[in-house]
Amino acid sequence: MALHLLKLCVGPASMEELDARQARLRAEAVREARDPAPFHTTRMIPKRRREIAGRGSIYWVIKGTLCCRQAITRIDPFTGEDGIARCRLVFEPALVAVNPRPCRPFQGWRYLTQRDAPRDIDHAAAGDLAAMPEALRRELAGLGLL
Repeated sequence: MALHLLKLCVGPASMEELDARQARLRAEAVREARDPAPFHTTRMIPKRRREIAGRGSIYWVIKGTLCCRQAITRIDPFTGEDGIARCRLVFEPALVAVNPRPCRPFQGWRYLTQRDAPRDIDHAAAGDLAAMPEALRRELAGLGLL
């Protein structure tokens, strides 16, 4: 069974802004002949990384709502130029919308089991929910209506 990470997304106020930021960073990496895969660097290395890499996802909390995920392809530990151990979480480029739910702030990241992870929004079957703007889905989730 896959294990996932739950992480606050700092900066972007929506899935669209997160996607645009990652697209900008991918384009910059291509220009500089670097690996264009989106990533996030953190100081903590997940102890259960073997259960996550290649099988799990990072679930992003944006503006207090768990609203999307990205598949984690690799977890690369490394030592920074300052001698401090760090970890690079490398993702698939695609952001996948999930059934939104409110999430309180926390520091770092949390493990999320498959059983506790929200389902992807199936755009073919979801009808009105899939067509709804992300901000409206987030607001309805915050009110406990989704």
